[in-house]
Amino acid sequence: MTHSIVRPILKTLRRLAPALALALAATLVAAPAAGQDVPVIEHTLDNGLTLLLVPRPGDPNVAAGWIAKVGSVYERPGITGVAHLFEHMMFKGTQTIGTRNIEEDLQIIARLDELRAEIQSAQMELERAYELGRIEDADDPAVRTPRHQELLGEFEELLARQSDLLIKEDFSRIYTGQGASGMNAGTSYDFTIYFVNVPANKLELWFWMESDRLANPVFREFYAERSVVHEERRLRTDSTPTGKFEEQFNSLFWQSSPYATPIIGWPSDLEGITRDEALAFYDVYYAPNNLAAALVGDFDPDEAIALAERYLGRLERGSRTPEEPRTREMPQLAESRMLAYADTNPQVAIRYHSVRDGHVDEPALVVLGQLLNGRTGRLYKALVEEQEVATRASGGQAGFSFEGMFELRGTARQGRTPEEVEQAIYAELERLKTEPVDDRELQKVKNQNAAGNFRGLQGNFQLMMQLLIREGNRGWEHINTDPALYDAVTADDVMRVAQKYFTPESRAVAVYYREGGEDAEPDPLLAGLSDEERQQVEQLRAMMGQMGEEQLRQFLAQADQMRSQLPPESQDMADALQELLERRLAELDGEPGGER
Repeated sequence: MTHSIVRPILKTLRRLAPALALALAATLVAAPAAGQDVPVIEHTLDNGLTLLLVPRPGDPNVAAGWIAKVGSVYERPGITGVAHLFEHMMFKGTQTIGTRNIEEDLQIIARLDELRAEIQSAQMELERAYELGRIEDADDPAVRTPRHQELLGEFEELLARQSDLLIKEDFSRIYTGQGASGMNAGTSYDFTIYFVNVPANKLELWFWMESDRLANPVFREFYAERSVVHEERRLRTDSTPTGKFEEQFNSLFWQSSPYATPIIGWPSDLEGITRDEALAFYDVYYAPNNLAAALVGDFDPDEAIALAERYLGRLERGSRTPEEPRTREMPQLAESRMLAYADTNPQVAIRYHSVRDGHVDEPALVVLGQLLNGRTGRLYKALVEEQEVATRASGGQAGFSFEGMFELRGTARQGRTPEEVEQAIYAELERLKTEPVDDRELQKVKNQNAAGNFRGLQGNFQLMMQLLIREGNRGWEHINTDPALYDAVTADDVMRVAQKYFTPESRAVAVYYREGGEDAEPDPLLAGLSDEERQQVEQLRAMMGQMGEEQLRQFLAQADQMRSQLPPESQDMADALQELLERRLAELDGEPGGER
């Protein structure tokens, strides 16, 4: 599936952004240079959908996308992972796309729902028996009743019948057949975003396609797709060196906040979410009054508004106003620590509770992170070059919609310990608390930030993404008003926030030792990478084995396109990804009957 092929590399590259953290919002959004306003035409439809337009004559393509203001923090226990599941389901087609016989298709879907309810009830009986110690394995076919087996048999038969009706990848096929590219989607804690590049003369196609999947979605293969997401969880979390530990660390850090829940969901919920529960979630959060769309490229804004009114305007406003998550993080009263042994370089991760996006202290925390981060930052200079206790060190602020954190990481050099890295990081934080930053150093960081952000806004795709993510949070206007706030940060501001937020009682620490001891050697391809980057490389390596040559080349093109946007400290990761892709392509060339 095209969108699932490209998704991993986009998520990987987002994680490489200097802001660090675990959310798309924090890593994708950049601020333009001070004084450089982005000219945006805003139009709101009667149903509440917001349309953002930035005409840029001369480019034959239009970056087009839309955002649903819903992510994993809006979920409740029992349906965790449903926001991410919908990211998958939105590519399954509509009444007219993806099927050869819609009437039979819908009949099969209804019967599958009935069967699934009975199967789930029978399975719950077995789960209770297992929990009480009456059986050894709730999944053992031998403990099922004859009726349970009969239900499973009919369910599989219907899935096979439905598969014969489906036109696989029909949504993607229509787009690519008309010259569109880069169709993708992503789910974060706070939002879900969908995007594609379309030729300027195919703009009406985009409005029809996107409005059709919002107005007439058919969530076919719902139960099969839950298994696909379960497999994605296995690849991203369960089978990576530190994935399960990172998930546990996240839950350790967030005591009460919904940010403790993994975006991909808990396994028991992925197995149990029903279609009715999913549809109730969709009806509230995918209503037009909870959506925003953006276009950046060569188009006539009046024509775009007319097309939006014609197609997106037919969507019915939601009957229920989406509610924000109610639960907030409790104040942390004592330091939390976690010790883990994994197939990873010895390292330490330190998190402090900080502020949400838009808080008055966030600009100072972001600038502070930029002082620490990068090859010219304080952490690299002190820990890597001067003290030689680490091979990598980084840190940065991540402000989400409702909470925030400041995370620092360091990988120990051979012969040094994670505890030494940890203490070296604390020493740099103490310097920020007690010694004012030199004006020249502060201005250098601001200049680098302005230059990088200016480059980041030149591409249509990057600007479209930033507009949507900001609109999904505090409003797109902040792309023009935030730069002055960052530029106004003073040395006193940096010192003040360092003293306020970097306190022992507000932090959580994860210390990782290499499983098997210091003598265990990592894959040479992974040498020098942070654990987060190694995790992503291992995930991609597993997925590449299932891709054909054409898919791999698309993947490589996406990587090359985004490589120029990476900071210098992320080039090692980019090199590893490129080598992986080239190795796999070379393997395919040598395989008998391989894809050509």
